Parts: sequence; C-alpha cells; structure tokens
Amino acid sequence: MKEIGVKDLQAIEVFREVPDDQLQWMIDRSQHYELPEGELMTRPGEPLTGTHILFSGRIELYRMQNNTKHVIAELAPGAVTGMLPFSRGKIGIAYGVCLEPTQLMTFPKELLKELIVSHYELTQALVIVMTSRVREFTELEQQNEKMMALGKLSAGLAHELNNPAAAIVRSSASLKEHLLMQPDSFKSLLSIHLSHEEIDLLNDKMVSLLNNTSRPVLSMMKRSEKEDEILDWLDMNRIDGCDDIADNLVEFGVGEGDLEDLKARINHTDLSPVLTWINNSLTTERMVADIQEASKRIAELVGSVKTFTHMDRGGEREYVDIHVGIRNTLIMLNYKLKKGNIKVMEDFDLTLPPVKAMVGELNQVWTNLIDNAIDALDNQPDAELTLISRRDKEFVKVTICDNGPGVPAEIRSKIFDPFFTTKSVGKGTGLGLDVVNRIVRQHRGTVTLHSQPGRTEFVVCFPFNG
Repeated sequence: MKEIGVKDLQAIEVFREVPDDQLQWMIDRSQHYELPEGELMTRPGEPLTGTHILFSGRIELYRMQNNTKHVIAELAPGAVTGMLPFSRGKIGIAYGVCLEPTQLMTFPKELLKELIVSHYELTQALVIVMTSRVREFTELEQQNEKMMALGKLSAGLAHELNNPAAAIVRSSASLKEHLLMQPDSFKSLLSIHLSHEEIDLLNDKMVSLLNNTSRPVLSMMKRSEKEDEILDWLDMNRIDGCDDIADNLVEFGVGEGDLEDLKARINHTDLSPVLTWINNSLTTERMVADIQEASKRIAELVGSVKTFTHMDRGGEREYVDIHVGIRNTLIMLNYKLKKGNIKVMEDFDLTLPPVKAMVGELNQVWTNLIDNAIDALDNQPDAELTLISRRDKEFVKVTICDNGPGVPAEIRSKIFDPFFTTKSVGKGTGLGLDVVNRIVRQHRGTVTLHSQPGRTEFVVCFPFNG
C-alpha cells in the first residue's frame, strides 16, 4: 500500500489551495487502508464513520429498488465522500462496493468539530465538496422522481390505450367477417323486384335510422322487453335470423309499429330479404361506430398527453385555463382512480380568468398531489377525491382534498422536506412534495396542508399573473 503524503492530497483539485500543515494534520489523524475487490465500503442504514478519500481503485454507489439495482455514481481516485463538515447526513443511504482493489484514507467523524474550529481552509475545501455533492445528488433524485412519475403515467396510459386499441382490433376483425357473409344476402336482395316508390321508402328509412342521434337509452329490462316483442313479430312473419335482427332493430330505435308500417308498404315475400339487408347495414354501421369511438378515444388520450407534457411549447410562461391541466392529469391517472374505485368530485369556478404559468411544470404539481391523494385512499371505503378551484382576490386557489385517514400530526412539519417519504422503499424518493413546493414558489405562490382523519387538503395558491 502506497504511503500518502501532502503532495498526494494536493493532487486532488479540492485540496490544492489548502496549507500543507492542515493537510498533514488530517493525514496524521486518518486511518489508511486498502479494500479488496467486492468489499462493501458502506451500506444503507449504517452510521457513517468519517470522511473518505480515494487514492486508487473504483467504488460503485448503488441503491436497491423493487429488487432492482440502481447505480447512483462511480467514485474514481480523488473522490471525497462520507461524512463532511456541517452535513446532517449521519447514516449511509447507498451501497458502496469496490470494483477493484481500492486504497482509502478515512478522517474520523469524532475529529470534525476540532477540524472546523482550528483549520479554516481545510474546512472550506470540504464544505465545497459537500455543497457540490448535495446539488448533484438532488438533481439525480429529482430526475429519479420524474422518471418514477413518468413510469406511473406510462403504465396508466398503456392501460387506457389498450382498451380502445383492443376494441378496434376486435371490431375490425368482426367487420371483415361480416362483410364476407354479405354476398348471400346480396343475392337474396337482387332476387326481389322493388318499385321506385319502395326503393325510395327503404332508402329514406335507412337514412333516418342511421342519422337518428336521439335514440333513447334503455334499461336492461326495457331493452329485453322490446327485443321479445320484435322477436315475436319476426317469428309470426317468418323472418330469418331473428335474434340478430331484433338486437339491431332495438339498438336503432325500431319498434313493432315501424315494422307493421314497412310490412304494409312492401310485398310480404320481399319482407325477409329486405329486413336482412337492413340488418346487415345496421350491423356494419354499429361496427364502424365502435371503431370510430375507439379511435376517437385514442386521439383524445394522445391529445391529453400532448397538452399535459406541453410537448409543443418551450418553458416560457403563458396564459392558460388552469382546469385543462387538472383534467388532463385526471385522464393520465384515470386507471388508478378506477382501480381504487375512487369517486372524483369537481367543484370548479369556471369563470376564473386564465393564469400565467409554466404549464408543464404546473402539471407536475397536479400529478404529485393527485397521485398522493390516490395513494392515501388505498383500500378506503367510499373513497372520494374532491378538486376545488376558487378566486381569492388576485390569486387562484386550488384545493385537492381526499377523505383518507389523514397525515399524522407528528410528520406534518416534515411533509415538504426533501427526501422525506412515508412510502415503502422503491415507491417514492420523498421529492414529490418538495418538487411541488419548489414549482409553486417559482410561481410566487404557496402550498399548505390541512389534515384530520377523514379530510386532507393540499391548498395551492398563486397569483393569476404568476
């Protein structure tokens, strides 16, 4: 093992301007040792022993989340880590494994107070290391928070897109199969002889049926009754394919009276092929309508994602309707709301003027607060999420309220602290509410918590001209 001297420390950028006597003081009071490849220098939850300086080798820092290894950083020769002056961190937060034989020097934590009192330049150098480390680690954790939020939204979006996509696949396959069966009914239709008046009658009837957008919504019992009535009529008049025809006719609002009117105006021998043709046309219309509705749902979801992420804008502030972002957030998290059987109540003042905001940033606020409320309502009977918007003079006030168990009094003062979380390992970084607080402050506003069992409110308030 190489003997460490003042020149070795001065070769490290952070110690370059520190006086020789202070560096020698630290060297004399430090532990010098070498760790083999695969040895752990630190573990999460273990007390930090002091300030570590690497002179050779490499150390990988990583965390375990959901049984998956997440590498935080790789320390190379010249790295300074461990406990530092004025740092509140006293417990390890990551694993540190040696990737190769590594030579270290550890300055014991018990001498940090003496260091601060007696050696100004050395203390200053180590404080610079600490502030850089806090900045880098915060940026890393904030990126991790964003990636976790993106993962949640991606899972929900995939779930929401899957239903209409599957409906399109299913309906298009059924439509293709249905169209292959059309030639037989077409032959039957060609075999009949209709007058011009009868053709006009059928054409007008089909146009009327397809354009009727005010069909009544029937209960299951009422629908069943109407289908039975039409089935009886079709049986009496010896019409083929009764079950399928009855279902379609009821769907498009055709009743027994309409059928009697048609029967009175067309030859009885032509009635069965005519009704078969009408039924085929209505079936095709229903399948096309299903595909159209599913496609529209996908387009709406994609539009919501675009608005939510603000992909087509920069980071500038602009005037927007605050309710658009909140509702798009609800669309993004709809899968979790349905999974938790959560009832959403909107109490919005839709007369509010537009607010000047960074829309993409503001949507992070709604995502974090609504997602936290959903988590708080896990397994809650009669779960309810209430969203309220109000005007308070020159400020907009948005309240996100849930009827969950509430935030315990002993942790309310810590709820906005960076890295504080009540969630289990791997389910949160503790930066969600810190991010909320930071973004709201950027908009010259405040976010406050009011909580008691059965009612928890996060109130976001900022000026319209933020």
